[in-house]
Amino acid sequence: MKSSIKQFAIIGSTASGKTALSISAAKNLDAYILSLDSLSIYKEIDIASAKPSIEEREGIVHFGIDVLYPNQQFDVTTYIKLYKEAYNKAKADNKNLIIVGGTSFYLKMLIDGISDLPTISNKIKEKTKEYLANLPKSYDMLKAIDPKYMSHIDSNDNYRIEKAMNIYLETSISPTKYFDENPPLPTINEQIPIYQIDIDRAKLRERISLRTKLMIKDGLIDEVTYLERRYTRTPNCMKSIGIKETLDFLDGIYDRDLLIEKITTNTARLAKRQATFNNSQFDSTILGTVDELRLKLR
Repeated sequence: MKSSIKQFAIIGSTASGKTALSISAAKNLDAYILSLDSLSIYKEIDIASAKPSIEEREGIVHFGIDVLYPNQQFDVTTYIKLYKEAYNKAKADNKNLIIVGGTSFYLKMLIDGISDLPTISNKIKEKTKEYLANLPKSYDMLKAIDPKYMSHIDSNDNYRIEKAMNIYLETSISPTKYFDENPPLPTINEQIPIYQIDIDRAKLRERISLRTKLMIKDGLIDEVTYLERRYTRTPNCMKSIGIKETLDFLDGIYDRDLLIEKITTNTARLAKRQATFNNSQFDSTILGTVDELRLKLR
């Protein structure tokens, strides 16, 4: 067994070619892959997530794909558990590990760390539930107690308001003070190389447009119809790009051509936000086109 394993990350905007590059690198470097993607983590969301099919994975073991059902919630702690699982399995099997950052925020959290949360008692959970029966009032209460922390939370974000309320009721201190007293601890305890895909914006837009048309052809509308029937529109994932536009199509707001245009436009905007995040949040990335990075990852 290896005393340690080689690990690195691949980041890039959606549709930039991360999947194919990671699989090629995994084959060359005898590695497993951990996917950090906020849609691929869900079972039954196959087309909208653009997750690699079993055939496309070419026998490479993937972590972080098909972990939860769409009505199950997750946060960065889920990816911490997945990372530890992937790392330990790779080490036990004498493999290396490639982290593919579809949602680079989670990679950032693995590197920078997060604070341990307090154990919430059942009594406090019930008390929080009572408070959250009136969400606006709970939000205003927490904002008065901790305006700094709550300034980053939307007034209708039930999940994060619940989390803040649990911390306050369990510890009797504000979330800001709690996190000051419990600073973040990194999960990845070494400096890892980060390979960042550089792609021309016009070329990326073409790739996004083509991928959107293929998603429609492959059955995106049927997939979203099934997801709505089984899970309703309540889960957060039903508000994701590709799904929300298809729901509008099903409501008669868009025709098929406008559906393709809306998904393409919104995906391109997401890609721009991802590029901005990657460029501002990661230092000293190894930048290159897919072909250039493929040569480096051999």
